[in-house]
Amino acid sequence: MRLNRGGNRRLNRGLYTIALSQAWHHEPARAYIARRQAEAKTWAEALRCLKHRISRPVFRLLQAGQFGSVR
Repeated sequence: MRLNRGGNRRLNRGLYTIALSQAWHHEPARAYIARRQAEAKTWAEALRCLKHRISRPVFRLLQAGQFGSVR
């Protein structure tokens, strides 16, 4: 299966950086990654799940106008 790589590249990179940072240092995120890996997911798949989980509140903030003008 090929994932869609389209979309906002800067936003995607930002979410990836946040997810990677949390996977290394944030204890709840580390537990989330461990749960996903226990479900037989690879590190990359677990990180993708974490990134998706992080994107939901970020999207809500963008919709509410909390970030102002993002270029």
